[in-house]
Amino acid sequence: MSKIYFLFIFIGLQISIKAQDTYSIVAVDSITGEVGSAGASCVDLFQTSLANDDFIGVLFPGKGAINSQAYYVPSNQDNATARMNAGDSPQQIIDWLTTNDVNATPQLRQYGVAALVDGKPQTAAHTGVSTDDYKGHIVGRNYSIQGNILKGKEVLEGIEAGFLQGEGDLACKLMAALQGANMVGADSRCASNGTSALFAYVKVAKPSDEFGSPSFLVSVRTRNGARIEPLDSLQTKFEAVHSCSPVSFIENKDFDTEFAIWPNPTAGNITIQNKRSNAVKGQIKITDTKGSILIKEEFVNQASINISDFSSGVYIIEINSSFGHYTKRVVKN
Repeated sequence: MSKIYFLFIFIGLQISIKAQDTYSIVAVDSITGEVGSAGASCVDLFQTSLANDDFIGVLFPGKGAINSQAYYVPSNQDNATARMNAGDSPQQIIDWLTTNDVNATPQLRQYGVAALVDGKPQTAAHTGVSTDDYKGHIVGRNYSIQGNILKGKEVLEGIEAGFLQGEGDLACKLMAALQGANMVGADSRCASNGTSALFAYVKVAKPSDEFGSPSFLVSVRTRNGARIEPLDSLQTKFEAVHSCSPVSFIENKDFDTEFAIWPNPTAGNITIQNKRSNAVKGQIKITDTKGSILIKEEFVNQASINISDFSSGVYIIEINSSFGHYTKRVVKN
């Protein structure tokens, strides 16, 4: 059985608490600058002194995210934090951690790192050869998925499919990723409990958030033997505070009378030009179909906007000026 140790100091005493962590994901959004972490495990946190259910993930607003698990040692997580703050890339962080493991046993550890490097996503992961089976990781363009003590490879593949197919912002995609592991015994120790895990969480930080205070965090912990699926409970809490449904949208027919926009569809750049003889000043916003603001800037007669980093799909342009409010769909190929 995998063991990881959390060291806490209470009145000068060090107390060691055993726990394990099983499947998780870190991801970044290069358009919004959001960074996120989600995870779950078959550990009864009611039997520990842990106050937080999201302890395996560290978010760095505007930079990236790191998950540390499997024979977890807090000092390794602290070192990972220091390397991210020093500006290391995800692979450099992994290389440093495996070379400088505090107990010289990197073969027991598991990490996932995702970061925005010069505005572009980079990812890396490490799964030690001695981490408990089934173990493994999947690294994508903007996400890293990792797990140990799993039912099998299908857990990691389910998380990836959920993330890639999930609709909405980063929080929605992370919630969908966890649901991809919603199977009895995803953490193999929870098979007898009839659940995938005992606790789960999703958290996301915006670029403007303070370190340690993400603007979005939901979590659930359940007791061993209660046979309550934490991912179902987490989904209920998630939906109570966050919507992944498309926003209602009515295109303003006066847009084409007042403004010219080209090209539409576009592969990257969009130009918006005022058609009035007098100057028009205002603000332009581009949102996705979930209502998330992706671009906001001031507008004087003409604007050229680059959306080449956007995923293919439909986006909404809004112009607010002294002459009125105008909306238009734009398609990114």
